Amino acid sequence: MRTRTSPARRPRRSRPLTRLRRFAVAATVLLTAAASLAPSAAADGASRRDRPSDGKLSAVIRYTEYGIPHIVGRNYAQLGFGTGWAQAADQVCVLADGFVTVRGERSRYFGADGAPDNALSSASTNVSSDLFFRGVRDAGTVEDLLDVPPPQGPGSEVREMMRGWAAGYNAWLKQNRVTDPACRGASWVRPVTTLDVAARGFAISVLGGQGRTVDGITAAQPPAATAGAGQDSRPKPADAGKAARALLNTQDADMGSNAVAFDGSTTANGRGLLLGNPHYPWHGGRRFWQSQQTIPGELNVAGGSLLGTTTISIGYNAKVAWSHTVATGVPLNLHELTLDPADPTAYLVDGKRERMTRRTVTIDVLGGDPVTRTQWWTRYGPVVTSLGSQLPLPWTTTTAYALNDPNAVNMRAADTALGFSKSRSTDEMAATLRRTQGLPWVNTIAADADGNALFTQSQVLPRITDELAESCSTPLGRATYPAAGLAVLDGSRTECALGSDPDAVQAGVFGPARMPTLDNAPYVENSNDSAWLTNADQRLTGYERIFGTVGTERSMRTRGAIEDVAGMAERGGLTVKDLQRQQFANRAPAGDLASADVARACAALPGGTATGSDGKAVDVSQACEVIKRWDRTMDADSRGALLFDRFWRKLNASVPPAERWKVPYSAADPVNTPHTLNTDAPGFAPALADAVAELRAADIALDAKLGDHQFVARGGKRLPIHGGTESLGVWNKIEAAWDAAGGGYSEVRHGSSHIQAVGWDGSRCPVARTLLSYSQSSNPNSPHYSDQTRLYADERWVRARFCEKDIRRSPELEVVRVRER
Repeated sequence: MRTRTSPARRPRRSRPLTRLRRFAVAATVLLTAAASLAPSAAADGASRRDRPSDGKLSAVIRYTEYGIPHIVGRNYAQLGFGTGWAQAADQVCVLADGFVTVRGERSRYFGADGAPDNALSSASTNVSSDLFFRGVRDAGTVEDLLDVPPPQGPGSEVREMMRGWAAGYNAWLKQNRVTDPACRGASWVRPVTTLDVAARGFAISVLGGQGRTVDGITAAQPPAATAGAGQDSRPKPADAGKAARALLNTQDADMGSNAVAFDGSTTANGRGLLLGNPHYPWHGGRRFWQSQQTIPGELNVAGGSLLGTTTISIGYNAKVAWSHTVATGVPLNLHELTLDPADPTAYLVDGKRERMTRRTVTIDVLGGDPVTRTQWWTRYGPVVTSLGSQLPLPWTTTTAYALNDPNAVNMRAADTALGFSKSRSTDEMAATLRRTQGLPWVNTIAADADGNALFTQSQVLPRITDELAESCSTPLGRATYPAAGLAVLDGSRTECALGSDPDAVQAGVFGPARMPTLDNAPYVENSNDSAWLTNADQRLTGYERIFGTVGTERSMRTRGAIEDVAGMAERGGLTVKDLQRQQFANRAPAGDLASADVARACAALPGGTATGSDGKAVDVSQACEVIKRWDRTMDADSRGALLFDRFWRKLNASVPPAERWKVPYSAADPVNTPHTLNTDAPGFAPALADAVAELRAADIALDAKLGDHQFVARGGKRLPIHGGTESLGVWNKIEAAWDAAGGGYSEVRHGSSHIQAVGWDGSRCPVARTLLSYSQSSNPNSPHYSDQTRLYADERWVRARFCEKDIRRSPELEVVRVRER
């Protein structure tokens, strides 16, 4: 153990702590935390928000195994300071890249033709990203939201944490040398302001709304400036319904999750259990980062934070644990505008003319002239000309579409997270949600030490009831709302405006009483389907379509998850070890349903051959036996998993869902239907032939171990990666890019990320096991670049150190005092 004020952290060697040295550590920590942490300065006023923080702040950071920091501050500003410092130490390049994004400066530094990593929006180019975020900055959107008092705006504690975070990040930059080759010596790595930190939080809040439609917002121009725009290019309702459903599909997105909470009736000691398994990108600015945050006597919480945020996003404390899953609620809607025939930049509401508001935005471009473009805003929000490439919304001489995103006035997500961090029961967590109403696009699943379990889909959603959609939907909306929950309302009538619930903290959104909620069932589980099947025996109904569907077919992952957790609850006597086993069971529900049918149909093919999609005959006889012997898991050493995976993807791509199974879906039995693979479907044999031919062409044996061809390379060494793709239904979801020439799936794009299995044993310390699959740092020169990735490959966990006695016992304990200079 070392106690020091030197800013730089170096690779540490593990060395045991003697009892005498442990006492020394404890004394040093207590003295440092109590004596050296200066009082907080006053919060920034509006006039200071756009300048780097210059207060004198400090914090104590105690590092334990795998570079996990335990941050101690005497107040919220100091806690934010330590958090900003520690995040910069691990992720400075990724963070700096994100701050370039929210300032609208990507084109200035990286050129117009480059593209963001989509961590903070869906913008397809740097120009599009910059026009949007520079427009947000020029309009003073975030400053205005920061000035809104609670409960509509952020509380003082969150504001202090943002101020401290900016100061901590800046102090790290000032006192350290950047070693990450991704940004070493780069001019775009600059100090940040409180406004930058808040702007990043804003970007995360609008990911499901304005952030999803950046290209459509920045490209929107009146028809006189867009040659050829006319009625003929308007989307057909039937096609629009399919496009909206694909756009808003929570299973195929790059963010998803599983989470389950068990109540005390199912556990060995009558206390709750929680397993959180979020599926997030492994690279870029939407990664999680681990820490523990402590203000003595005030706050003590551990878990994962989304990069650039000040609070714990998913975590646990001495009494509660929670996780989130991406929800099916649609956090946006459209208003179809009837335009003034004489002016396409004016629209009619109750027959009265209203002019759109022009926002002219100029951005700098590396090696080129500045780009200037006008954005158009209405009473409902910005004019938008598309929702993704498949759903065009052309601006014609008669019609335009305006986007409503209620999270564009929601800066309360951090208040919700901080409230969770302080909660001592699931009831207090529910009270936090009622008070703050800050979550934009996730469900919450939680458990507590008293044996309670909670699921709630408490989101900030447009207040669109089925009744309103029925009376006010345009022809386009009558297709998109039933199909996907995307409402398109008649913007020409004030009677079609969104109403307000009396318990909502902002106008135009649902109040807490309308949220689908289930508590104290034996289990509550979500895998990115709607709330309906949270518990198969206590189904949730009665919510509006915008929240999600009722009675519809569930994804393969949801079906497998419900089978697993319902079986666990029925067996009872559960412990944290059972959660750990569930996480890495790697069962492929699609394999359980279909592999025997595949093997039989394969063996019955005449001459053991099948004709591929290219018309060539392929000998598939060996594949029959491989699939028959497959253990139906996606373990790294599973033989046959890779072959079935490649076959299953091709089958799903070529055979429509309605033709895939012989026994169709039944709402009376949603977990077990549909079933019995339709091997007579025309696409079955070609899919099998194509999979066999593909592996042979890549010189991959049909019975190769999965981990030999699903891996990541770290430090010149291949690490086998277990887990499987969405359509296989594997709890431990992994989505990797196929590269036959590179050996198979040679890098993970997104999947299992910050995993936590949490329970309680009656002591003051939670029983927690965690794992950050991609490790704490993106810097290849860091000792924590791949250490937890190796653990993940080996299906090993980190024993969390939450209580003081456990932190002091860490053989790699390092105490660092950080401060502004």
